[in-house]
Amino acid sequence: MKKVVKFGGSSLASAEQFEKVGDIIHEDENRRYVVPSAPGKRFSSDVKVTDMLYACYETAEKGESFAEQLADIRARYQEIIDGLDLNFSLDNDFEMIEENFRIKAGSDYAASRGEFLNGKIMAAYLGFEFVDAAEVVRFDDNGAFDDKETDRLLREKLESMHTAVIPGFYGAKSDGTVVTFSRGGSDITGSLVALAVHADLYENWTDVSGFLIADPRIVKNPKSIETITYKELRELSYMGASVLHEDAIFPVRKAGIPINIRNTNAPEDKGTLIVESTCRQPKYTITGIAGTDGFAAITIEKAMMNSEIGFCRKVLQVFEDNGVSIEHMPSGIDTMTIFVNKSAFEEKEQKIIADIHRAVQPDHIELESELALVAVVGRGMKSTRGTAGRIFSALAHAHINVKMIDQGSSELNIIVGVKHDDFKNAIRALYEIFVLTQI
Repeated sequence: MKKVVKFGGSSLASAEQFEKVGDIIHEDENRRYVVPSAPGKRFSSDVKVTDMLYACYETAEKGESFAEQLADIRARYQEIIDGLDLNFSLDNDFEMIEENFRIKAGSDYAASRGEFLNGKIMAAYLGFEFVDAAEVVRFDDNGAFDDKETDRLLREKLESMHTAVIPGFYGAKSDGTVVTFSRGGSDITGSLVALAVHADLYENWTDVSGFLIADPRIVKNPKSIETITYKELRELSYMGASVLHEDAIFPVRKAGIPINIRNTNAPEDKGTLIVESTCRQPKYTITGIAGTDGFAAITIEKAMMNSEIGFCRKVLQVFEDNGVSIEHMPSGIDTMTIFVNKSAFEEKEQKIIADIHRAVQPDHIELESELALVAVVGRGMKSTRGTAGRIFSALAHAHINVKMIDQGSSELNIIVGVKHDDFKNAIRALYEIFVLTQI
């Protein structure tokens, strides 16, 4: 069995955290390829190393002295080296960083040094080979990620290495210019490495024991999700749940490689397993609840609307022409409602209303703002009767009026629209009826 393990910044913020990571890796000989992030915060008021690097480079770009800022960054790494009692030095690396800052090598280069330096320490600590991501993660001349060339380079480099450390977050163009991923950088690198080495499992280690059924800022101590499919994950992510970025999922998803979200500080927890599909029945009818607010609804009324060919298309064309994306579109015989992001709609609302009048001559247009959407997602809903009824019952019991309900054809999710003021209470009510009443 072959595993790729990625560790986030909080997992590598100090020597103590490095030791935890070392124990996790050595506990399973199948954990052969390690993707580290830059050191994160050691305590709540601390500063991430990546942010320190950005600030330091900004000073260098202004032509001002950045020696003190670079010394502070160096001290962060030296603290880790000393804490691990390593006979290892980053002197040459910092000399090169100082020179490249002076010649203004770019903010991407500056930010990438956090992962680069942490990767070198990790390799020395574990006794693994170090692979600079700039050599194996390729971007084209325009700065766009080149997945095919990256896969080829990674395969060739790693096929002869039994173990290796590959820093996350960055790569390079063919001329050596460093480029960073815009979002979820280290997660993406881990996924690419897993694809290249044909891993059986991609473990993503962070500071939580997997994904939670609901937002812990809204629901007190929500249960964790044991197994989730990529489709369910996509639905929850779309509705605002804090999950892996799509770019980090795609490489392993197309190869059928599962992802396991684990907790560095609680390695005994199984975490959440993300899979393409599964026969495992979920513990609860639902897999997760997620939501987001800041929506507006535009309701268009016109008698005999349903018999007017092209009516919906003309309305949608108005939104497209004005560059406003549509979130949901429930409709009736003589009405249709368009849910849109409020901030995107507000600045163009009067033009859109006028354009709709010209396009379809409605009898009436009504606007409503301060709305929220809440999604109940789960593969177990398809085989369970009365899910929609339980949703209505829970919301009615909590004195919450439903403004809209929309069920996808896959029966994987049901989305309800509620007023902004009812947003959090709606999530709590749904969690209570689907999770707490089943315990």
